[in-house]
Amino acid sequence: MVPVSLPLDRMTVPEKMEVMERVWASLRENDKTLASPAWHKGVLAARKKSQANGDDRFSEWAEAKDRIRSQARAR
Repeated sequence: MVPVSLPLDRMTVPEKMEVMERVWASLRENDKTLASPAWHKGVLAARKKSQANGDDRFSEWAEAKDRIRSQARAR
């Protein structure tokens, strides 16, 4: 495997987020055999319990990304 090097210290937050989006999209499209780590089961169980208790708030993914980007720009 060829190592990938990015100029992270020179990239803006939106540029870094774009790289992350592209990596996730590539993983979703190209790696159907990617197995979840064992610890995911415990995290998912805790989140399911939190949801059942009414402790969680939800938003659409596009809205959440906009909120995250706004918060990152404010820093």
